[in-house]
Amino acid sequence: MSSSSLTSSMSSSKFRKVVQSLSKTTDAEHSGVERKTTMESFSQVQKPPDIPEGESVPDFEEKLRPITAQEGDKAVFKTKVTGNPQPSVCWERDNGSPLPDSTTSFYDNITNQHIIKFKNLSLEDADVYKCIAFNKHGEATLSVSLAVTENPAMDFKKMLKKRSVEKKEEKKPPTEEEMLKILAGADRKDYERICAEHGFTDFRGILKKLKEMKKKAEVEMVRVLKPLEDISVRADSNVIFDTILELKDPNIRMHWFLGTELLRIQYSQGKYEVKQMGTKHMLCISSVRLSDMGTYSLQVGDKRLSARLNVIDEPLKFVSDFKPKKVTERQTAVFEVRLSKKTDAPLVWKVKGKEVKRDEKFDVSLSEDGLTYTLKIKDVKVSDTGDYTISIGDLTATMPLFIERIPIKFTSNLKNVRVQERGNARLECEMSSKDVHLRWLKDGSDITGDRRYIFMREGKRAEVILEDTQLADEGEYSVICTQDNDEQQYVTSANLTVDERFASVKSGMSDAQCATGSPAELCVVLDDEKVDGVWLKDGVEISQLSGVQVGKQGAVHKLVFSRVTETHEGQYTFRAKGAESEAVLSIADPPEIDPSVLDLLGAQPVTVKAGQTATIKIPFKGKPPPKVTWYKDGVEVIEDERTKVERTADGTALVLNRCVREDSGAILLRLKSDCGTAIANLQLSVIDHPKPPQGKVEFPELSGRCIRMKWKAPRDDGGKQVTSFVIERRPAGKKSWTRVGEVDGSTTVFSDDKVEEGQAYQFRIRAVNAEGLSEPLETEEVRAGEPIEPPGAASQPQVSSITQSSMTVSWTPPADDGGAPLLGYILERKKKGGNMWLQVNKELLTDTSFTVDGLVDEVEYEFRVTGVNRAGTGSPSTVSNAVLAKDPIRAPGLVRNLCVSDSTNSSISLRWTPPEEGDEPSGYILELRPEGMKEWIKATKIPITGAAFTVAGLQERMKYYFRIWAVNKGGVGGPAELSEGVLAMPPPAAPRFDIQGKLKNRTVVRAGTTLCLNLSFTASPPPVVTWYKDNIPTTGKEVITKGKNHSQFLISSARRADSGVYRVHLKNDYGEAHYDVNVRVTDFPRPPKNLLLEEEVPGTVTLQWDHTPDLDDDDDGAHYVILKRDTSTASWFTVAESVFSSKYTVTGLLPGRKYYFRVIAQNSIGDSDPLDSKEPFIIAKEEKSISSLWVKECGSPPRQVKPTFLLPLKDHAVRRGRDCTMSCAYQGLPTPQACWYKGKSKISDFPRFWHSTANGVCTLVIPTCGAKDGGEYTLVLENPLGTAKCSCKLLIYDKDDKGLLESLTNQGNKEKLIL
Repeated sequence: MSSSSLTSSMSSSKFRKVVQSLSKTTDAEHSGVERKTTMESFSQVQKPPDIPEGESVPDFEEKLRPITAQEGDKAVFKTKVTGNPQPSVCWERDNGSPLPDSTTSFYDNITNQHIIKFKNLSLEDADVYKCIAFNKHGEATLSVSLAVTENPAMDFKKMLKKRSVEKKEEKKPPTEEEMLKILAGADRKDYERICAEHGFTDFRGILKKLKEMKKKAEVEMVRVLKPLEDISVRADSNVIFDTILELKDPNIRMHWFLGTELLRIQYSQGKYEVKQMGTKHMLCISSVRLSDMGTYSLQVGDKRLSARLNVIDEPLKFVSDFKPKKVTERQTAVFEVRLSKKTDAPLVWKVKGKEVKRDEKFDVSLSEDGLTYTLKIKDVKVSDTGDYTISIGDLTATMPLFIERIPIKFTSNLKNVRVQERGNARLECEMSSKDVHLRWLKDGSDITGDRRYIFMREGKRAEVILEDTQLADEGEYSVICTQDNDEQQYVTSANLTVDERFASVKSGMSDAQCATGSPAELCVVLDDEKVDGVWLKDGVEISQLSGVQVGKQGAVHKLVFSRVTETHEGQYTFRAKGAESEAVLSIADPPEIDPSVLDLLGAQPVTVKAGQTATIKIPFKGKPPPKVTWYKDGVEVIEDERTKVERTADGTALVLNRCVREDSGAILLRLKSDCGTAIANLQLSVIDHPKPPQGKVEFPELSGRCIRMKWKAPRDDGGKQVTSFVIERRPAGKKSWTRVGEVDGSTTVFSDDKVEEGQAYQFRIRAVNAEGLSEPLETEEVRAGEPIEPPGAASQPQVSSITQSSMTVSWTPPADDGGAPLLGYILERKKKGGNMWLQVNKELLTDTSFTVDGLVDEVEYEFRVTGVNRAGTGSPSTVSNAVLAKDPIRAPGLVRNLCVSDSTNSSISLRWTPPEEGDEPSGYILELRPEGMKEWIKATKIPITGAAFTVAGLQERMKYYFRIWAVNKGGVGGPAELSEGVLAMPPPAAPRFDIQGKLKNRTVVRAGTTLCLNLSFTASPPPVVTWYKDNIPTTGKEVITKGKNHSQFLISSARRADSGVYRVHLKNDYGEAHYDVNVRVTDFPRPPKNLLLEEEVPGTVTLQWDHTPDLDDDDDGAHYVILKRDTSTASWFTVAESVFSSKYTVTGLLPGRKYYFRVIAQNSIGDSDPLDSKEPFIIAKEEKSISSLWVKECGSPPRQVKPTFLLPLKDHAVRRGRDCTMSCAYQGLPTPQACWYKGKSKISDFPRFWHSTANGVCTLVIPTCGAKDGGEYTLVLENPLGTAKCSCKLLIYDKDDKGLLESLTNQGNKEKLIL
């Protein structure tokens, strides 16, 4: 039996807290043998009143239990100690003597227990042993008793040993009173043996005395201080019957009864429990029902205590509130329903009409009191939204569940991509969740359904692939992510740049000729297989051409003709980007002329009249068209204005325009090609009027009465006989001819007797045939009698009285009249630059002046005069000066509003207003004079036409004076001058930065590259430029270039130390300005150092390393990437991608496996060198825990169960290179033995696989799955009652198995397939 008490005390030095003490000691003396009954106690002492968070006083997690053992046996005490810091533990005896030599104390690292072992126990080892645990915060002491009983076998051996050494001692038998005392503490079965040992012979008498003593003692052994009381409770409540008894014999037996039936506490499975706290004895009844109602009695010795239990039954109802529950996605949703009482009716959870069963997703549990039902929904998703219904008996309740979505984050955004035309482009991103809906956009337009793109999804990653990219694919691509029950759209964008792909011709085409109907091929070879091209015929792209096939093999492009016809002839062009090749395909057939045409041409000549057009057409056949050559009288005909050679595909024609007599003759046509030659002959006859008479006309007689002439017949009669000759004459100075006679064609002499003496005549003679008159044969002028000379030239005409339509021309007579008086003058005019003179007067002018009318305004005219006498027209006078037909022009007035519009260091711009007086000026004369000089200089060589002008090439900051005149043909106007001089410099202005030339406020460059800061500005006068770095003027390796409107700061090779804020400062007399640029120089990060590995928690490894200094200076999301590698594979797998601290714990490691670990620093530039663990880290295997189960004596054995599967294995589909974990739940007692098979091969003993069986769950882990791991896996459970089997299939797939992934997805929607 045990008692409990709680005491506490406090002093200035320490606080002592006695948590629990249980003690019991009974001494019995009998013939030198000492027995100590069970005893246990616990105490805890806390030294400082305040203990830091996370630390604690030592405590015992597992308490020691008293042990009773026989002499010579073994004994073991085990306990678990907790506390922070880790406590130190020692063992002591309560009597202060040292521990026996046969004891061994140690710490078990596997079970985390402190153990002390006793070997070959002796009676002297019986004592109270203390386990003391202590640290800086206090100590805890746990005491427990070890009782050692005599071993009869050991006593007999001792007696034999004692007899052999010592002589038997004579003992006096004990008295009756002494014997009663000896037997009082012994068992009844040992009475006879003890009496024999002490030599007491009245065995029956002593037994009678003992019975009488026990009866007297029993009367006084039980005293009732508090009887049992009746209790009335509700069903499913817990009841405690208690009574307070004072017992003389603590070992007296007690029994509880329900009515007359003895309660078997050990077999009640927790229904009944007997407790004792000091003198208080209790019967605890859990979850009472109507069947538990009745009278309960406690039998103690000869005393019996009774009380009545009344059970009140109430109707079943829900006592908890049913409110809608809102849970964040991926969290665990918990529904709790509490009943008013326990019930045996089954409780059913339903969602969306389907019953919820316990599995990996749902956990259904019941509280210990049997009143609270809990449903846990693990890793909730949007699909878990809905009404959850609980039904028990006739009661039903519904609780809505709402899921709050986790905002989507892009762990990896789309990145800009640059590809070459016809190449492949890939844009990819990664989201924080895989349960999202994606829409892809290009330049704002949805392309999700466009077959031009290949869209892929794998878990949280999404990508779009463009194969054979075109220039039109360039643009901005965006991904819009949405998720159910979330109206927010999450977008990431990137630009795709497609560089145009160009090619060059490696082997071009050449011209080809072939016969009609034969095959042909044109071929072009480029230097790039991915560049396409187009075929053109005569500049038109080939789309549909019969008998032609376009082919491409790699970089070879072909155009194949099955049978060449006339439609296939032409110039073919292959055109690609950056490349072009041309060739001509022609048909090679020999030329041929129709024989009937040749016969017709040879039968009779071709006749045509002169002046008409002779066209000789001859058709022919031949491919390619032959070279056509026409010959006349053996000489090749050359084309000119009159002679044309027409060529067509099937014929040629010789066209002679305005045929002349000389065109008559033999005509020959020659057709020639590479395939042959053809000839056609014919005669051409041209009929015309005769040629002029021949030779110089002779004048046998020239007198004042008769002029006689003689000539020769024409050389060519025009193909017709000359019938007559016609003679004409005209006086000298006359233009008109007069017919004076006609003679027969056979006569070549004529006499003219109708002449005037002294008059000069000119004659002409024409031959006449049936076609007409010939050209005249003109004679020289001859005189009938003595000669008279024409007058000389008059003076140069003078022009006056000029208006826009008339002017007066005057002259003086010629000095020589030619020997005859002047008959008059001929006045002629022409436009300046023209060649044709027009006579102004119809009759000869007798006066020396004449007013010319009918002139055209704004036209310049020239004049000349010719004298006329009886001998004819004299020489024309000198041409007058050109005169413009226009009214007189007035000179312009003064220029108005002369002013300066702008100025620079080398130029001054002026503007003005035209004058109001006078006629409109045709230009302006601008003059300038530098200060200190007297002479004016013209700004331009010719007058300025506009009303503004910029004078350039001036000296900087020099003062200039300006004046201007307006001019026209009427003269020059008066000067207008600026009142003050003007400086050659820009208008004064404070420094100001050029907005378009500004740098970005923040610039990032990579270490080792050029840092160039270029700023543009405006200021007048030019400012003083100063560069600062972090407010300190720069003096170092930089190169600073300064100009009037710009400044450049250059560091050829930037270093990290060059990072900072750079300021450029501008200042002149009119103000100042500055501009700041934040420059950061970055590089690949340096690797971290000192990688340490520690297994703080079983199955995990904690990595700790020293920070790389480069990540502290990087503000662009620099971080670490953690990778692991199993020693059985060469591939590294990413564990974590965004780690910002220098410590990380890797989970999910397999016991017994060896791993390498790697840490990489990563920033916007790239990755550092890896920091790898030097040796592989071994994950410790789980050891079977040694646990001791204390079973109450006389407990009933557990019910044995045949192995069955509660949750069977499921099929799995795993991507190559990843781990696969398959598990199932089972029940069975005794615990069945598990054995795994792949197909028919047993794999339980294979070191590559890891498997465990604990707490009703069997697990198999297959690390780094490969193709050979696919197949059927079977688990066999076996115990003495039977065997159970369960199988599943494992499918291994690759990332690119698109068809397999689609089928797996469809199958996973219909079946329970784990991906």
